[in-house]
Amino acid sequence: MNTKLAEDRPEEPAAPREAARGGDLTQGPILRTLVMFSIPMLIGNVIQTLNGSINAIWVGRLIGESALAATANANVVMFLLFAAIFGLGNATTVRVGQYFGNRDVDAARRTFGSGLGFCVIVAVIVSLLGWFLSTDLLRLLATPAGSFAEAEAYLRVIFVTMPFGTFSMMLGMGLRGSGDSKTPLHSMILTVALDIVLNPLLIRGWGPVPSLGIAGSALATGIANFGGVLLVLYRLYGRDLPLRLRGHELGYLLPRADDLRYIVGKGLPMGAQMLLISSSQLVVIGLVNREGLNTTAAYSASMQLWNYLQMPAFAISTAIAAMVAQNIGAGHHERVSQITRVGMLTNLAMTGLLTVLVVAASHPLLALFLGGGSPAMPIAQHIQYIVTWSYIVMGAMMVQSGTLRAYGVVIAPMIIQVIALYPVRLGFYFSLHPYLGADALWWSFPAGSAVSAVLTSLVYAKGSWRRRKHQAFPGGAQPVPESAAV
Repeated sequence: MNTKLAEDRPEEPAAPREAARGGDLTQGPILRTLVMFSIPMLIGNVIQTLNGSINAIWVGRLIGESALAATANANVVMFLLFAAIFGLGNATTVRVGQYFGNRDVDAARRTFGSGLGFCVIVAVIVSLLGWFLSTDLLRLLATPAGSFAEAEAYLRVIFVTMPFGTFSMMLGMGLRGSGDSKTPLHSMILTVALDIVLNPLLIRGWGPVPSLGIAGSALATGIANFGGVLLVLYRLYGRDLPLRLRGHELGYLLPRADDLRYIVGKGLPMGAQMLLISSSQLVVIGLVNREGLNTTAAYSASMQLWNYLQMPAFAISTAIAAMVAQNIGAGHHERVSQITRVGMLTNLAMTGLLTVLVVAASHPLLALFLGGGSPAMPIAQHIQYIVTWSYIVMGAMMVQSGTLRAYGVVIAPMIIQVIALYPVRLGFYFSLHPYLGADALWWSFPAGSAVSAVLTSLVYAKGSWRRRKHQAFPGGAQPVPESAAV
Protein backbone atom coordinates (compact mmCIF):
# COMPACT_ATOMS: atom_id res chain seq x y z
CA MET A 1 0.00 0.00 0.00
CA ASN A 2 1.21 3.49 -0.77
CA THR A 3 2.86 5.38 2.12
CA LYS A 4 1.06 8.67 2.69
CA LEU A 5 1.17 11.52 5.14
CA ALA A 6 -1.39 11.51 7.91
CA GLU A 7 -2.33 15.14 7.38
CA ASP A 8 -2.57 17.50 4.45
CA ARG A 9 0.68 19.43 3.99
CA PRO A 10 0.77 20.68 0.37
CA GLU A 11 4.32 22.01 0.73
CA GLU A 12 5.65 18.54 1.66
CA PRO A 13 5.46 15.95 -1.14
CA ALA A 14 4.43 12.44 -0.22
CA ALA A 15 7.08 9.72 -0.21
CA PRO A 16 7.52 7.98 -3.55
CA ARG A 17 5.14 5.12 -4.21
CA GLU A 18 7.93 2.63 -4.94
CA ALA A 19 9.85 3.40 -1.74
CA ALA A 20 6.71 3.07 0.33
CA ARG A 21 5.69 -0.19 -1.29
CA GLY A 22 9.11 -1.71 -0.63
CA GLY A 23 8.82 -0.96 3.09
CA ASP A 24 5.35 -2.40 3.64
CA LEU A 25 5.59 -5.44 5.93
CA THR A 26 1.84 -5.80 6.46
CA GLN A 27 0.95 -7.55 3.22
CA GLY A 28 2.15 -10.35 0.97
CA PRO A 29 3.42 -13.86 1.76
CA ILE A 30 4.79 -13.89 5.32
CA LEU A 31 7.66 -16.28 4.69
CA ARG A 32 8.96 -14.42 1.65
CA THR A 33 8.63 -11.05 3.39
CA LEU A 34 10.41 -12.33 6.49
CA VAL A 35 13.28 -13.93 4.58
CA MET A 36 13.82 -10.98 2.24
CA PHE A 37 13.78 -8.56 5.18
CA SER A 38 16.00 -10.60 7.52
CA ILE A 39 18.69 -11.75 5.06
CA PRO A 40 20.29 -8.26 4.74
CA MET A 41 20.46 -8.04 8.55
CA LEU A 42 22.03 -11.50 8.76
CA ILE A 43 24.65 -10.53 6.18
CA GLY A 44 25.31 -7.30 8.07
CA ASN A 45 25.82 -9.17 11.35
CA VAL A 46 28.29 -11.56 9.73
CA ILE A 47 30.22 -8.69 8.10
CA GLN A 48 30.34 -6.74 11.36
CA THR A 49 31.67 -9.75 13.28
CA LEU A 50 34.29 -10.44 10.64
CA ASN A 51 35.30 -6.79 10.80
CA GLY A 52 35.92 -7.07 14.54
CA SER A 53 38.10 -10.14 13.99
CA ILE A 54 40.08 -8.45 11.19
CA ASN A 55 40.62 -5.30 13.27
CA ALA A 56 41.89 -7.44 16.13
CA ILE A 57 44.35 -9.06 13.72
CA TRP A 58 45.61 -5.65 12.54
CA VAL A 59 46.12 -4.41 16.09
CA GLY A 60 47.74 -7.63 17.29
CA ARG A 61 50.05 -8.03 14.30
CA LEU A 62 51.03 -4.39 13.73
CA ILE A 63 51.35 -3.26 17.35
CA GLY A 64 51.45 -6.29 19.62
CA GLU A 65 49.74 -8.22 22.42
CA SER A 66 49.66 -5.26 24.81
CA ALA A 67 47.66 -3.23 22.27
CA LEU A 68 45.25 -6.11 21.74
CA ALA A 69 44.74 -6.33 25.51
CA ALA A 70 44.21 -2.56 25.57
CA THR A 71 41.41 -2.72 23.00
CA ALA A 72 39.74 -5.52 24.96
CA ASN A 73 39.65 -3.40 28.12
CA ALA A 74 38.43 -0.31 26.29
CA ASN A 75 35.76 -2.26 24.41
CA VAL A 76 34.25 -3.45 27.70
CA VAL A 77 33.52 0.18 28.57
CA MET A 78 32.08 0.92 25.14
CA PHE A 79 29.86 -2.16 25.17
CA LEU A 80 28.23 -1.01 28.39
CA LEU A 81 27.44 2.36 26.82
CA PHE A 82 26.23 1.03 23.49
CA ALA A 83 23.99 -1.51 25.25
CA ALA A 84 21.81 1.36 26.46
CA ILE A 85 21.81 2.97 23.00
CA PHE A 86 20.92 -0.38 21.44
CA GLY A 87 17.89 -0.72 23.72
CA LEU A 88 16.70 2.81 22.91
CA GLY A 89 17.19 2.06 19.22
CA ASN A 90 15.08 -1.08 19.44
CA ALA A 91 12.27 0.87 21.08
CA THR A 92 12.51 3.47 18.32
CA THR A 93 12.32 0.72 15.69
CA VAL A 94 9.12 -0.63 17.21
CA ARG A 95 7.38 2.75 17.47
CA VAL A 96 8.42 3.79 13.96
CA GLY A 97 7.12 0.46 12.69
CA GLN A 98 3.77 0.93 14.41
CA TYR A 99 3.26 4.39 12.96
CA PHE A 100 4.52 3.28 9.55
CA GLY A 101 2.07 0.35 9.54
CA ASN A 102 -0.68 2.81 10.45
CA ARG A 103 0.32 4.91 7.38
CA ASP A 104 1.00 7.88 9.69
CA VAL A 105 4.40 8.73 8.25
CA ASP A 106 4.51 12.15 9.90
CA ALA A 107 4.20 10.52 13.34
CA ALA A 108 6.87 7.99 12.33
CA ARG A 109 9.18 10.87 11.46
CA ARG A 110 8.48 12.56 14.79
CA THR A 111 9.33 9.42 16.73
CA PHE A 112 12.39 8.75 14.59
CA GLY A 113 13.56 12.33 15.11
CA SER A 114 13.04 12.15 18.88
CA GLY A 115 14.91 8.84 19.19
CA LEU A 116 17.76 9.98 16.93
CA GLY A 117 18.09 13.40 18.56
CA PHE A 118 17.95 12.06 22.11
CA CYS A 119 20.52 9.32 21.54
CA VAL A 120 22.95 11.65 19.77
CA ILE A 121 22.62 14.21 22.57
CA VAL A 122 23.35 11.46 25.10
CA ALA A 123 26.30 10.27 23.01
CA VAL A 124 27.78 13.79 22.85
CA ILE A 125 27.49 14.22 26.63
CA VAL A 126 29.02 10.77 27.25
CA SER A 127 31.73 11.58 24.72
CA LEU A 128 32.75 14.70 26.65
CA LEU A 129 32.61 12.97 30.02
CA GLY A 130 34.49 9.97 28.67
CA TRP A 131 37.38 12.11 27.45
CA PHE A 132 38.01 13.32 31.00
CA LEU A 133 37.10 10.10 32.85
CA SER A 134 38.91 7.54 30.68
CA THR A 135 41.72 7.13 33.20
CA ASP A 136 39.35 6.53 36.11
CA LEU A 137 37.25 4.05 34.11
CA LEU A 138 40.28 1.97 33.16
CA ARG A 139 41.53 1.97 36.74
CA LEU A 140 38.09 0.78 37.83
CA LEU A 141 38.49 -2.16 35.43
CA ALA A 142 41.94 -2.91 36.87
CA THR A 143 43.49 -2.57 33.43
CA PRO A 144 47.01 -4.08 33.46
CA ALA A 145 49.82 -1.50 33.73
CA GLY A 146 51.49 -2.89 30.61
CA SER A 147 48.57 -1.88 28.40
CA PHE A 148 47.15 1.04 30.40
CA ALA A 149 48.61 3.89 28.32
CA GLU A 150 47.51 2.29 25.06
CA ALA A 151 44.04 1.54 26.42
CA GLU A 152 43.66 5.16 27.50
CA ALA A 153 44.71 6.51 24.09
CA TYR A 154 42.37 4.09 22.33
CA LEU A 155 39.41 4.77 24.63
CA ARG A 156 39.68 8.55 24.37
CA VAL A 157 39.52 8.47 20.58
CA ILE A 158 36.62 6.01 20.74
CA PHE A 159 34.76 8.40 23.04
CA VAL A 160 35.34 11.33 20.66
CA THR A 161 33.99 9.37 17.69
CA MET A 162 31.12 7.79 19.64
CA PRO A 163 28.43 10.21 18.30
CA PHE A 164 29.10 8.98 14.74
CA GLY A 165 28.60 5.35 15.78
CA THR A 166 25.42 6.27 17.64
CA PHE A 167 24.10 8.25 14.69
CA SER A 168 24.78 5.34 12.35
CA MET A 169 23.12 2.80 14.67
CA MET A 170 19.98 4.90 15.14
CA LEU A 171 19.64 5.61 11.41
CA GLY A 172 19.79 1.88 10.69
CA MET A 173 17.25 0.97 13.36
CA GLY A 174 14.82 3.66 12.27
CA LEU A 175 15.03 2.49 8.65
CA ARG A 176 14.35 -1.11 9.69
CA GLY A 177 11.20 0.08 11.45
CA SER A 178 10.05 1.53 8.12
CA GLY A 179 10.71 -1.82 6.45
CA ASP A 180 14.07 -0.98 4.88
CA SER A 181 16.87 -3.41 5.80
CA LYS A 182 18.91 -2.96 2.61
CA THR A 183 20.08 0.62 3.17
CA PRO A 184 21.60 -0.22 6.59
CA LEU A 185 23.35 -3.21 4.95
CA HIS A 186 24.88 -1.01 2.24
CA SER A 187 26.01 1.40 4.95
CA MET A 188 27.54 -1.49 6.92
CA ILE A 189 29.45 -2.75 3.86
CA LEU A 190 30.96 0.70 3.28
CA THR A 191 31.75 1.13 6.99
CA VAL A 192 33.51 -2.23 7.21
CA ALA A 193 35.44 -1.66 3.97
CA LEU A 194 36.69 1.73 5.20
CA ASP A 195 37.55 0.30 8.62
CA ILE A 196 39.59 -2.56 7.18
CA VAL A 197 41.53 -0.27 4.83
CA LEU A 198 42.07 2.61 7.26
CA ASN A 199 43.18 0.49 10.25
CA PRO A 200 46.64 -0.47 8.97
CA LEU A 201 47.04 2.90 7.23
CA LEU A 202 46.46 4.95 10.40
CA ILE A 203 48.22 2.51 12.72
CA ARG A 204 51.48 2.40 10.73
CA GLY A 205 51.17 5.56 8.65
CA TRP A 206 52.10 5.97 4.98
CA GLY A 207 53.39 8.98 3.06
CA PRO A 208 51.79 12.13 4.49
CA VAL A 209 49.59 10.04 6.83
CA PRO A 210 51.25 9.96 10.28
CA SER A 211 51.66 6.81 12.35
CA LEU A 212 49.09 7.00 15.15
CA GLY A 213 49.50 3.56 16.70
CA ILE A 214 46.53 2.21 18.59
CA ALA A 215 44.77 5.60 18.46
CA GLY A 216 44.80 5.18 14.68
CA SER A 217 42.71 2.02 14.98
CA ALA A 218 40.07 3.89 16.99
CA LEU A 219 40.17 6.82 14.57
CA ALA A 220 39.75 4.45 11.61
CA THR A 221 36.56 3.10 13.17
CA GLY A 222 35.25 6.63 13.75
CA ILE A 223 35.96 7.70 10.16
CA ALA A 224 34.37 4.51 8.87
CA ASN A 225 31.21 5.16 10.89
CA PHE A 226 31.11 8.72 9.53
CA GLY A 227 31.34 7.34 6.00
CA GLY A 228 28.47 4.95 6.71
CA VAL A 229 26.36 7.83 8.01
CA LEU A 230 27.00 9.86 4.86
CA LEU A 231 25.88 6.96 2.68
CA VAL A 232 22.64 6.54 4.64
CA LEU A 233 21.92 10.26 4.44
CA TYR A 234 22.62 10.21 0.70
CA ARG A 235 20.16 7.35 0.21
CA LEU A 236 17.65 8.86 2.64
CA TYR A 237 17.43 12.16 0.80
CA GLY A 238 18.52 11.09 -2.68
CA ARG A 239 15.71 8.56 -2.88
CA ASP A 240 13.31 10.62 -0.74
CA LEU A 241 12.79 7.72 1.67
CA PRO A 242 9.85 8.05 4.08
CA LEU A 243 11.94 8.92 7.17
CA ARG A 244 13.82 11.86 5.67
CA LEU A 245 13.34 15.11 7.61
CA ARG A 246 12.97 18.40 5.77
CA GLY A 247 11.99 21.95 6.62
CA HIS A 248 9.92 22.16 9.80
CA GLU A 249 10.42 18.39 10.28
CA LEU A 250 14.02 19.02 11.32
CA GLY A 251 12.50 20.30 14.55
CA TYR A 252 11.53 16.69 15.27
CA LEU A 253 15.18 16.12 16.21
CA LEU A 254 14.41 17.96 19.46
CA PRO A 255 13.15 15.09 21.66
CA ARG A 256 9.44 15.20 22.52
CA ALA A 257 8.28 14.14 25.98
CA ASP A 258 5.58 11.74 24.75
CA ASP A 259 7.98 9.96 22.41
CA LEU A 260 10.71 9.78 25.05
CA ARG A 261 8.36 8.19 27.57
CA TYR A 262 7.98 5.24 25.25
CA ILE A 263 11.55 5.11 23.92
CA VAL A 264 13.20 5.36 27.34
CA GLY A 265 10.54 3.34 29.20
CA LYS A 266 10.79 0.41 26.78
CA GLY A 267 14.39 0.88 25.64
CA LEU A 268 16.17 0.78 29.00
CA PRO A 269 14.88 -2.71 29.94
CA MET A 270 15.97 -3.97 26.52
CA GLY A 271 19.42 -2.49 27.06
CA ALA A 272 19.47 -4.03 30.52
CA GLN A 273 18.96 -7.47 28.95
CA MET A 274 22.15 -7.00 26.96
CA LEU A 275 24.01 -6.01 30.11
CA LEU A 276 22.66 -9.10 31.90
CA ILE A 277 23.90 -11.35 29.11
CA SER A 278 27.28 -9.62 29.13
CA SER A 279 27.64 -9.87 32.91
CA SER A 280 26.73 -13.57 32.86
CA GLN A 281 29.41 -14.16 30.23
CA LEU A 282 31.98 -12.58 32.53
CA VAL A 283 30.87 -14.89 35.34
CA VAL A 284 31.06 -17.94 33.06
CA ILE A 285 34.56 -16.99 31.90
CA GLY A 286 35.64 -16.85 35.53
CA LEU A 287 34.24 -20.35 36.10
CA VAL A 288 35.86 -21.65 32.93
CA ASN A 289 39.24 -20.28 34.01
CA ARG A 290 39.01 -22.41 37.14
CA GLU A 291 39.10 -25.52 34.96
CA GLY A 292 42.55 -24.80 33.52
CA LEU A 293 44.28 -23.29 30.51
CA ASN A 294 43.20 -25.94 27.98
CA THR A 295 39.55 -25.62 28.98
CA THR A 296 39.76 -21.83 28.66
CA ALA A 297 41.26 -22.16 25.18
CA ALA A 298 38.58 -24.70 24.20
CA TYR A 299 35.81 -22.43 25.43
CA SER A 300 37.27 -19.41 23.61
CA ALA A 301 37.39 -21.34 20.33
CA SER A 302 33.83 -22.59 20.86
CA MET A 303 32.63 -19.02 21.43
CA GLN A 304 33.97 -18.04 18.01
CA LEU A 305 31.63 -20.60 16.40
CA TRP A 306 28.68 -19.73 18.64
CA ASN A 307 28.95 -16.06 17.65
CA TYR A 308 28.00 -17.03 14.11
CA LEU A 309 25.50 -19.66 15.21
CA GLN A 310 23.23 -17.17 16.95
CA MET A 311 23.17 -14.68 14.07
CA PRO A 312 20.18 -16.17 12.18
CA ALA A 313 18.01 -16.02 15.31
CA PHE A 314 19.12 -12.46 16.01
CA ALA A 315 18.29 -11.33 12.47
CA ILE A 316 14.94 -13.13 12.44
CA SER A 317 14.02 -11.74 15.87
CA THR A 318 14.77 -8.19 14.70
CA ALA A 319 12.75 -8.76 11.54
CA ILE A 320 9.84 -10.20 13.54
CA ALA A 321 9.79 -7.14 15.82
CA ALA A 322 9.62 -4.78 12.81
CA MET A 323 7.00 -6.87 10.98
CA VAL A 324 4.78 -7.26 14.03
CA ALA A 325 5.11 -3.56 14.87
CA GLN A 326 3.88 -2.57 11.40
CA ASN A 327 1.00 -5.03 11.62
CA ILE A 328 0.05 -3.65 15.03
CA GLY A 329 -0.09 -0.18 13.50
CA ALA A 330 -2.19 -1.51 10.63
CA GLY A 331 -4.58 -3.22 13.05
CA HIS A 332 -3.72 -6.69 11.71
CA HIS A 333 -3.45 -8.40 15.11
CA GLU A 334 -4.75 -11.65 13.65
CA ARG A 335 -1.69 -11.80 11.38
CA VAL A 336 0.78 -11.64 14.30
CA SER A 337 0.46 -15.29 15.34
CA GLN A 338 1.18 -16.38 11.77
CA ILE A 339 4.25 -14.14 11.60
CA THR A 340 5.58 -15.54 14.88
CA ARG A 341 4.93 -19.14 13.81
CA VAL A 342 6.65 -18.65 10.47
CA GLY A 343 9.54 -16.96 12.26
CA MET A 344 9.99 -19.90 14.63
CA LEU A 345 9.92 -22.40 11.77
CA THR A 346 12.39 -20.30 9.77
CA ASN A 347 14.70 -20.12 12.77
CA LEU A 348 14.38 -23.88 13.29
CA ALA A 349 15.41 -24.47 9.68
CA MET A 350 18.27 -21.96 9.54
CA THR A 351 19.73 -22.36 13.03
CA GLY A 352 19.05 -26.11 12.99
CA LEU A 353 20.92 -26.60 9.73
CA LEU A 354 23.79 -24.43 10.89
CA THR A 355 23.95 -26.34 14.19
CA VAL A 356 24.17 -29.69 12.40
CA LEU A 357 26.96 -28.36 10.19
CA VAL A 358 28.91 -26.91 13.13
CA VAL A 359 28.67 -30.12 15.15
CA ALA A 360 29.47 -32.35 12.18
CA ALA A 361 32.46 -30.23 11.15
CA SER A 362 33.52 -29.30 14.67
CA HIS A 363 37.03 -30.73 14.33
CA PRO A 364 38.18 -28.77 11.24
CA LEU A 365 36.35 -25.64 12.39
CA LEU A 366 37.88 -25.70 15.88
CA ALA A 367 41.27 -26.52 14.40
CA LEU A 368 41.22 -23.10 12.71
CA PHE A 369 41.58 -21.55 16.17
CA LEU A 370 43.36 -24.24 18.17
CA GLY A 371 45.36 -26.29 15.68
CA GLY A 372 44.59 -29.94 15.01
CA GLY A 373 47.07 -31.29 17.58
CA SER A 374 46.13 -28.98 20.45
CA PRO A 375 45.33 -30.70 23.78
CA ALA A 376 42.31 -28.37 23.96
CA MET A 377 40.74 -29.94 20.85
CA PRO A 378 39.02 -32.91 22.58
CA ILE A 379 37.64 -30.56 25.23
CA ALA A 380 36.34 -28.14 22.62
CA GLN A 381 34.60 -30.90 20.66
CA HIS A 382 33.04 -32.24 23.85
CA ILE A 383 31.71 -28.75 24.62
CA GLN A 384 30.24 -28.49 21.12
CA TYR A 385 28.32 -31.75 21.49
CA ILE A 386 26.68 -30.55 24.72
CA VAL A 387 26.13 -26.81 24.25
CA THR A 388 25.65 -26.12 20.54
CA TRP A 389 22.18 -27.66 20.30
CA SER A 390 20.85 -25.21 22.89
CA TYR A 391 21.09 -22.39 20.34
CA ILE A 392 18.10 -23.85 18.48
CA VAL A 393 16.00 -23.51 21.64
CA MET A 394 17.45 -20.08 22.32
CA GLY A 395 16.48 -18.99 18.82
CA ALA A 396 12.84 -19.91 19.39
CA MET A 397 12.86 -17.78 22.54
CA MET A 398 14.38 -14.85 20.66
CA VAL A 399 11.68 -15.01 17.96
CA GLN A 400 8.87 -14.91 20.52
CA SER A 401 10.68 -12.10 22.33
CA GLY A 402 10.62 -10.12 19.06
CA THR A 403 6.82 -10.30 19.03
CA LEU A 404 6.59 -9.38 22.71
CA ARG A 405 8.96 -6.46 22.14
CA ALA A 406 6.71 -5.12 19.38
CA TYR A 407 3.80 -5.10 21.83
CA GLY A 408 5.86 -3.24 24.41
CA VAL A 409 6.37 -6.26 26.68
CA VAL A 410 9.92 -5.71 27.95
CA ILE A 411 9.93 -6.23 31.71
CA ALA A 412 8.92 -9.90 31.66
CA PRO A 413 11.68 -10.89 29.17
CA MET A 414 14.21 -9.06 31.33
CA ILE A 415 13.09 -10.93 34.44
CA ILE A 416 13.23 -14.22 32.52
CA GLN A 417 16.82 -13.46 31.55
CA VAL A 418 17.72 -12.84 35.19
CA ILE A 419 16.16 -16.17 36.22
CA ALA A 420 17.70 -18.20 33.39
CA LEU A 421 21.19 -16.72 33.59
CA TYR A 422 21.66 -16.64 37.35
CA PRO A 423 19.49 -18.88 39.60
CA VAL A 424 19.12 -21.57 36.93
CA ARG A 425 22.49 -21.60 35.20
CA LEU A 426 24.65 -20.84 38.24
CA GLY A 427 22.47 -22.95 40.52
CA PHE A 428 22.83 -25.88 38.14
CA TYR A 429 26.59 -25.43 38.04
CA PHE A 430 27.22 -25.15 41.78
CA SER A 431 24.79 -27.97 42.60
CA LEU A 432 26.23 -30.49 40.16
CA HIS A 433 29.87 -29.50 39.85
CA PRO A 434 30.91 -31.83 42.70
CA TYR A 435 29.44 -34.73 40.70
CA LEU A 436 29.95 -33.73 37.04
CA GLY A 437 33.03 -31.54 37.22
CA ALA A 438 33.39 -29.19 34.22
CA ASP A 439 30.40 -30.87 32.52
CA ALA A 440 28.17 -29.14 35.05
CA LEU A 441 29.16 -25.85 33.43
CA TRP A 442 28.48 -27.07 29.90
CA TRP A 443 25.11 -28.63 30.78
CA SER A 444 24.10 -25.38 32.51
CA PHE A 445 23.87 -23.77 29.04
CA PRO A 446 21.03 -25.97 27.71
CA ALA A 447 19.41 -25.90 31.16
CA GLY A 448 19.30 -22.10 31.16
CA SER A 449 18.14 -21.97 27.53
CA ALA A 450 15.35 -24.47 28.18
CA VAL A 451 14.02 -22.55 31.19
CA SER A 452 14.25 -19.26 29.29
CA ALA A 453 12.35 -20.75 26.32
CA VAL A 454 9.62 -22.28 28.49
CA LEU A 455 9.04 -19.09 30.48
CA THR A 456 9.03 -16.95 27.32
CA SER A 457 6.54 -19.33 25.69
CA LEU A 458 4.28 -19.06 28.74
CA VAL A 459 4.39 -15.25 28.61
CA TYR A 460 3.74 -15.36 24.87
CA ALA A 461 0.84 -17.83 25.10
CA LYS A 462 -0.78 -16.81 28.39
CA GLY A 463 0.53 -13.34 29.20
CA SER A 464 -1.77 -10.46 30.05
CA TRP A 465 -0.47 -8.59 26.99
CA ARG A 466 -2.92 -10.60 24.87
CA ARG A 467 -5.87 -9.07 26.67
CA ARG A 468 -4.41 -5.60 26.22
CA LYS A 469 -2.89 -6.01 22.78
CA HIS A 470 -5.12 -3.36 21.22
CA GLN A 471 -3.61 -0.86 23.68
CA ALA A 472 -0.10 -1.46 22.34
CA PHE A 473 -0.43 1.36 19.80
CA PRO A 474 -1.86 4.78 20.74
CA GLY A 475 -2.99 5.48 17.18
CA GLY A 476 -5.79 2.93 17.41
CA ALA A 477 -6.22 -0.48 15.86
CA GLN A 478 -7.33 0.69 12.45
CA PRO A 479 -5.21 2.27 9.68
CA VAL A 480 -5.64 5.92 8.77
CA PRO A 481 -8.44 6.13 6.17
CA GLU A 482 -7.30 6.70 2.61
CA SER A 483 -9.26 9.94 2.48
CA ALA A 484 -7.20 11.32 5.37
CA ALA A 485 -3.91 10.98 3.54
CA VAL A 486 -2.38 12.92 0.73
